[in-house]
Amino acid sequence: MANPNDPALRSWIDIAPESDFPIQNLPFGVFETDERGPRLGVAIGEYVLDLYAVSQFGFFEDLDLGPKMPKIFRRRSLNQFIALGRPVWRAVRQRVSELLRHDNAALRSDEVMRECLVRQSEVRMLRPVKPQNYTDFYSSIEHATNVGMMFRDPTNALLPNWRHIPIGYHGRASSIVVSGTDIRRPNGQRKAPDATSPSFGPSQQLDFELEMAFVVGRGTQLGDTVPLQNAEDYIFGLVLFNDWSARDIQSWEYVPLGPFLGKSFGSSVSPWVVTLDALEPFRIAGPVQEPEPLLYLRQLDEHNFDINLEVGIQPEGGLETAVSRSNFGLMYWSMAQQLTHHASNGCNLQVGDLYASGTISGTSPDSLGSMLELAWRGTRPVPLADGSERKFLQDGDTVTMRGYCEREGLRIGFGEVTGKVLPAPFL
Repeated sequence: MANPNDPALRSWIDIAPESDFPIQNLPFGVFETDERGPRLGVAIGEYVLDLYAVSQFGFFEDLDLGPKMPKIFRRRSLNQFIALGRPVWRAVRQRVSELLRHDNAALRSDEVMRECLVRQSEVRMLRPVKPQNYTDFYSSIEHATNVGMMFRDPTNALLPNWRHIPIGYHGRASSIVVSGTDIRRPNGQRKAPDATSPSFGPSQQLDFELEMAFVVGRGTQLGDTVPLQNAEDYIFGLVLFNDWSARDIQSWEYVPLGPFLGKSFGSSVSPWVVTLDALEPFRIAGPVQEPEPLLYLRQLDEHNFDINLEVGIQPEGGLETAVSRSNFGLMYWSMAQQLTHHASNGCNLQVGDLYASGTISGTSPDSLGSMLELAWRGTRPVPLADGSERKFLQDGDTVTMRGYCEREGLRIGFGEVTGKVLPAPFL
């Protein structure tokens, strides 16, 4: 059985070298068209492979996928498919890889191709999972240091606990939306440093946060824990994630209990979930952790992934400007450590839940993952291609995040997550 990650594999579908979706990727998502109801698909080049149609032609019959097939492929989320477990995900990805290889003619008749392949430009992508819960971490040491320098003590930026535990908070799952959904500027309370009392109105410091998120692939019972060496068995895959933030609302409300309305108005997720299996060739070691974590968080293997990230801002009617380039491999706390710590108190995990990384910043000025840092709290405006500047986001701005891995001629990507800022609602 051929390895679906083999760089030498070729598909009978023409795929551009710069495509995010070669045959070695095969990410899962949910789509619909005017003629087809919601169903699960796999991205391949410029196309979506309709998994329900593939199942109707009998191509999964010998995989022993259980009695729920093929109805499992006609759902509005990946949750029920993910709940079938890693052996099923791998079997389906393996079979799809076989069907798409250049030397396999099974899908290549006119009838089969017409039913099974749809151009991505002709589909509407849906939110890939239905999370019951959402946790946002704070795992970039560069980002945490920058925020500490701006808001606390520049000489002692990190709080005492930061190097000992993956810091996070439980966010709002209901306001997570799929890429392409407009984001309305939130109203809220904010208090200027020189003001004697707060005011209420549209946020004046709307920001993006460059993040990635992993999808929980295996649930636990209340009271169960997950050893670090098993943590990745509970992860289905990764998506791009924009954790929109209203900094002025956030800075007024976050003491003493943390983020609330400054975060809950919207988060955007990319539609394609790239599996951990597809990312295996891009595994790397993370930063050295000092002091050494407590034993339950001590990792010996490589648990970070070399994923290049980019953020662009496009004003209404203007050109896009790339304002940030960073890398997911910089994260101080790995996904495995995040998940193990999350479950260490017995908190139960649920399939489809999203755990975001926190803002991903690097050390160079162009690698910072938020406007808060790029413009350094408004003191260093960021120039755009049309000659304008940004301290924070303006109405009409579209923010687009992209991500991809590349090594030894093999490139796989995540597509993009994008959202346009609309004016605040009237109150």
